[in-house]
Amino acid sequence: MALNKLTDLKLESIVSKARKAALTPDAKTALVGDGSGLYLSITKAGSASWLFRYMVAGKAHTVGLGGYPKVSLKIARVKAQEVRDSLANGIDPALAKKEATRQQKIAKSKAKTFDTCVTEYIELQRPSWNNAKHAQQWTNTLNTYASPVVGKMPIGHIDTDDVLKILKPIWTTKPETASRLRGRIESVLGWATVHGWRTGLNPARFKDHLEHLLPKRQSTVQKHHAAMPYAEIPAFVERLGAESGMARYALEFLILCASRTGEVTGAVWSEFDFEKRIWTIPATRMKAKVEHRVPMSDRAIEILRTIKPFSSGGHVFNDKRDKPMSNMTMNMLLRRMEVSGITVHGFRSSFRDWAGEKTDYPFHVAEQALAHSLPNAVQVAYLRSDFVEKRTEMMRDWATFVATVSAKTSE
Repeated sequence: MALNKLTDLKLESIVSKARKAALTPDAKTALVGDGSGLYLSITKAGSASWLFRYMVAGKAHTVGLGGYPKVSLKIARVKAQEVRDSLANGIDPALAKKEATRQQKIAKSKAKTFDTCVTEYIELQRPSWNNAKHAQQWTNTLNTYASPVVGKMPIGHIDTDDVLKILKPIWTTKPETASRLRGRIESVLGWATVHGWRTGLNPARFKDHLEHLLPKRQSTVQKHHAAMPYAEIPAFVERLGAESGMARYALEFLILCASRTGEVTGAVWSEFDFEKRIWTIPATRMKAKVEHRVPMSDRAIEILRTIKPFSSGGHVFNDKRDKPMSNMTMNMLLRRMEVSGITVHGFRSSFRDWAGEKTDYPFHVAEQALAHSLPNAVQVAYLRSDFVEKRTEMMRDWATFVATVSAKTSE
């Protein structure tokens, strides 16, 4: 096939005519050959670019060589010859270009560090997390324990030894934190693998892998939140009445309703039906994601009516900015009262001990008052009621007990 059919003058003339034709309705794409696979493509709009066309295994391929006139005829011929030389050596330039692009992507992914992947993964998952604190918890644990070890490492280089360096120091001393940390590392590495930034099995997987490399933990009795003996509750509530501020009302309300901290601090006025004396906590705010009705005693309602004039906005127990009360506010109140070794959550245990030892209310009624899931699936299947009537009596009896300072305690 003849080479060098075009000259600079001939080329300028062809392109000039094509660009003038581009102004007419019948403009067409033109393809002008220089010989042996080199072509100048002129679009309907008048732009021009160099192409090299060739066949491999019966299939047509095209390689772009650049736009005209930036790439001159002389340079285009040099580039075309390079393609011919590659083909003569058994190299497909189109495939080589794809491979170069792939290698560039791999090189770019190697620069993607663990810390970068953590940030991207958390942002991806954030909309699916009901509680905004999940993102903060993920960030804190990974920044505290994983980042100092592998934070700056390319995500594709992290192996089992690196994961063990992160987990071993806290595996037995902080078992719960370590387990959550391992799971979070596994999720980030798995996400990176799906994106092609890693290959192979996940080094943070536990089953049939880390379970054989980390020390076995001794079985321990489940730890419970430190609770005040129920017999001391009346005297404590009497002391609580001498305190000031919104926290004292929130804590007493929590005790009377046997509620979790977040259920109280997140309460909004629309959840309360004063006529029916029921506080309905929506499923979205419950730990088990099931709506929970709380019968309110006289004292619980009195607390709400007392704080209503001082509770601006929608939140019941709010701060000065109409934001929900912090989860730590009631704990800080306990510290100010010099009540040591007791947690706010532990008052639920105090209520449960009182119900079990001082009353005849059935087990499932007391558990329903705490919004606990029953451990027996058969019981769950047969118990369709939330026992609100029985619980109304129970919460009234509990409020009566709480308001009665025993003779022994007051001596």
